[in-house]
Amino acid sequence: MRIVILGAGAVGGYYGGRLVEAGADVTFVVREARKAQLDLHGLIVESPLGSLRRPVRAVTSAELVAGDLGSGFVSRPADLVVLTPKAYDLDVALDAVAPAVGPGTAVLPLLNGVAHLDRIAARFPVARAWGGVAHIGATLTEAGTIRHLNSFNRILFGARGAMPDPRAAALADLFALTPVEAEARPAIEQDLWDKLVFLATLAGSTCLFRASIGVIRETPAGRQAIADLLAESVAIATREGFAPSAQALDGYRVELDRAGSPSTSSMLRDIERGAQTERAHILGDLLVRAARHELAVPMLALADAHVAAYEARRVM
Repeated sequence: MRIVILGAGAVGGYYGGRLVEAGADVTFVVREARKAQLDLHGLIVESPLGSLRRPVRAVTSAELVAGDLGSGFVSRPADLVVLTPKAYDLDVALDAVAPAVGPGTAVLPLLNGVAHLDRIAARFPVARAWGGVAHIGATLTEAGTIRHLNSFNRILFGARGAMPDPRAAALADLFALTPVEAEARPAIEQDLWDKLVFLATLAGSTCLFRASIGVIRETPAGRQAIADLLAESVAIATREGFAPSAQALDGYRVELDRAGSPSTSSMLRDIERGAQTERAHILGDLLVRAARHELAVPMLALADAHVAAYEARRVM
C-alpha cells in the first residue's frame, strides 16, 4: 500500500514514523524547512513505547505538483492519503496533496470535529472518503524531534458509509507491527462525533475559565458549567443522529470531573500562546447545527463568543 502523509509533525510524523517502522511505503509532504530537517537527520521520535530514528522520503508540495520528486518516488496516485493539518489550513492541505489523489484513493483526515468531512468529499469526489480519530499526546520540538508525552497512542479509522474498505484492515495490520493501538472501525462517524462531544465540552470549559478541569471544578459555578456544556453538545449530536452511548457518557463525566485534573484543551493552549484556534471548526460548527435544529445552547454560545472575542483582538 502506497501511503502519502501531509505533514510530519506531532501527529503525522508519529503515526507515519510508526508505519515506516513497519516497512510501509510512506512519503511525507512537508514544508521546505521540515524537509531540510528530515533530509539531514531523518525522522526522530522519542517515545516511552520505543524511540526511532529513520531516514524517510520527504517532498514539498511544489515537488509533488511538478513531479520532480527523486528518491525512488513514482508520481502516481496513492492508495492512501493521510491529512494532519489544523482545520483552518485544510484548503491549503487539500491543494497540496491533490496530485497524489486519484480515483479510489482513500483519504484519511486526522482532524478534530466533523465539519471537514463534507469539504474533503466535495474536493475529491472520485476518492474514497474515510474518517479518523487520533488520541495521542505528542509535540514537535524546534529541532524537529517528535516527543511522545505518554504511553497513550490510539488511532481509529475507517471508510465512511455502509461499504467497508479492505485497505482499512491492511492499515491496521501494518500498525499491529508497531506499538500503536490501531483499529479499523465499521462506524467511524460515530467515533468522530463521540470525540467532538467530549472535545467541545473540554475546549468550551477550559477556554471560558482559562483553567484546567481540576481548577474549574473547584470554582462556584465550574462543575455546573461543564455539565451544561456536555448536555448541550450531546443534544446536538443526538439531533444529528449520533447520540453517544451511555458507556461513553459515563467515561466523559469521569474525565470532566476528576479532582486535580491537569487536563486542558489544545484550543486553550493555542490561546495562551497567541495562536489561531479551531473555534469555527469545533464550537462554531456545533452552534450552526444547533440553530438548524432550533436547540437552545446558551453555554456553548457563551464559550464560542469568548474565543471569538480573543480571535478578534488577536487580529487587531
